[in-house]
Amino acid sequence: MKRTYSISELDCAVCANALEKKLNTITGVKSAKINFLMKELTLETEKAQFGNILERVRLAVDHSIPGAVLS
Repeated sequence: MKRTYSISELDCAVCANALEKKLNTITGVKSAKINFLMKELTLETEKAQFGNILERVRLAVDHSIPGAVLS
């Protein structure tokens, strides 16, 4: 399953790169790519566990970029 999300409060290219690397280590994430200029995350996951994976992704985003929201 592949979806694209906006990431609010993303204002640091180095932080975006670090977050992308962190997201790609989450079990079930096939691919996580951040477009810093567009402030977007393209996330590809296993369909069966999408809800659980998305929750772990949201927690990682919040931990890496306090106040950030995926929408």
